[in-house]
Amino acid sequence: MLKTLRSYFWWTYERGSFHYDVMVTLILLFLFLGPRFIDFKDHPVETVALHSSEVLVKEAGSKDDVSRFLYQIRADDLNEYIHGDASDAAIRSAIVRVIEPIAGEVTLERYESVHDAQGHVIAYDAWITR
Repeated sequence: MLKTLRSYFWWTYERGSFHYDVMVTLILLFLFLGPRFIDFKDHPVETVALHSSEVLVKEAGSKDDVSRFLYQIRADDLNEYIHGDASDAAIRSAIVRVIEPIAGEVTLERYESVHDAQGHVIAYDAWITR
């Protein structure tokens, strides 16, 4: 029994043998069934622009033959345009001022704030049509 386990560990069986097929089958079972039954704690990370000069752009489909995009703007980029005024109109205006140099003339459909774990606003997701 110990010799068999040692042979499995060192992978000494010839290709096409019964034990070789068993090892390959166990590996394939682990690869395909492991993620279903084992929580590897592998989840996507929310991407936020790392530098204050970055704006993330993602395609958000189309609506009535008009292209829609999701822009993610850091809250720090909007602060220079808001000047402490956190009203809806000020935030909308600031978002458009940040995006228009990048994308040209745009229409802001809606926006949502992105919060960190402590509840602070770190960015804004803005749905834009061009």
